[in-house]
Amino acid sequence: MHTTTLVRPSKAKVLRPPRKAPRPSTTDDQGRSHQLESLMRLMTLETGKAIQFEIAAHPDSKVYIAGSFNNWDPTTHPLHHHPEDGVFKATLLLPAGTHEYKFVVNGVWHCDEKCPHRVPNAHGSHNSVVHI
Repeated sequence: MHTTTLVRPSKAKVLRPPRKAPRPSTTDDQGRSHQLESLMRLMTLETGKAIQFEIAAHPDSKVYIAGSFNNWDPTTHPLHHHPEDGVFKATLLLPAGTHEYKFVVNGVWHCDEKCPHRVPNAHGSHNSVVHI
């Protein structure tokens, strides 16, 4: 005689990926953005200052700022064109101290014509200087 054994399926739990947390509302984003701005203002008061740099150049130009604050790298800090003012601008948070800098427009180094402070450099020209 042949016997058949019935096997019942176990009641194992089905594993599902964890649910994603809901995205915070726009109101939460605005609150966090305000908190971040307040923190940046506080940090600026204690450790440095936000400085706006600007230079007039042809709208199609590639404009950067290089200086002692970025190891004179001519490609890390781009300035953005503001057609309403006809200038390129960037705002950098610089630590307290003295910083030398120059603009790089289409690969050519320029002093900041609006900055009255300059020092001679090792290349026989001058660097602009900002004191914070």
